Amino acid sequence: MTHSSPPPSSATRIGAACLLAALMVAAWSLASGSGGWDLALVRELRLPRVLAAAGVGALLALSGLAMQVVLRNPLADPYVLGTSGGASVGVLLALMAGLSLWTGAAAGALASGFLLLVLARRALAGGDDASARLILVGAMLAALSGAMALMLLTLTSDAQLRAAVFWLVGDLSGANDHGICIGLALMLAGLLAWRARSVDRLMLGSEAAELLGEPVRLLRLALVAGGSLAAGAAVAAAGAIGFVGLVVPHGLRLAGITRTRDQAWMAPLAGSALLMAADTLARTLASPLELRVGALMALLGAPLFIVFLIREGR
Repeated sequence: MTHSSPPPSSATRIGAACLLAALMVAAWSLASGSGGWDLALVRELRLPRVLAAAGVGALLALSGLAMQVVLRNPLADPYVLGTSGGASVGVLLALMAGLSLWTGAAAGALASGFLLLVLARRALAGGDDASARLILVGAMLAALSGAMALMLLTLTSDAQLRAAVFWLVGDLSGANDHGICIGLALMLAGLLAWRARSVDRLMLGSEAAELLGEPVRLLRLALVAGGSLAAGAAVAAAGAIGFVGLVVPHGLRLAGITRTRDQAWMAPLAGSALLMAADTLARTLASPLELRVGALMALLGAPLFIVFLIREGR
């Protein structure tokens, strides 16, 4: 009598040699499904999760870059400004109504992003682009979204509660829409690179951009729409993961990468690498238990936000 091996799980450990062998044979055995548990673990669990982390990290980095351009504030981030919170509320509403989570996330993120733009229009028109009031407005929107999400959680059924909580915290274990995330990130990066000169002029200020012939209002609407959709897609795929959009653009500027044409391609790559590293850390710190990558990013990003805030104040 033969005894079958247990199926693999996300906490299963495999050696470096097995991982390399599995990746080498994955090219020809992907369609057939052969190759044993090592290949199945890489093909069905590890590879989709890595691709999801890459796509979500790229979207969050691009969303943060777009928000910082619109508000001319290096502390802008979709998580801090409430865009991710609005997307989370949309996801919860869609989950309760039985609708598409992507539709709910996109609607919630767009509503939150354009509401922020409306509330900040006076500061933007008056040249007070880098004012801390913009961050306070975004923080209030984030607090409002959080309160609405908690209220919706009390109305969800027990069967939906666990999934909803993991979505709010940020979790990559069930993310399987990596193709959509990577495709959307490539489109947004291409658009930013295409309009790089206009974006650079917008960074000079509203009046300077208008004098140079740029349609400032239309450009801001496009950037808010693109950044909000990117944040909404990231939330729909993996939940509310914060501070990637804050750390990545800041890190690029500290490295001397300031042109939008360069940032448009470096930001998604850096965001992908950051979130993949954070997810690996979340899976190994308390192994065989698994930490939520959203909580880990908050623990790492919140102190950095305080440091950036102090530096901007100086």
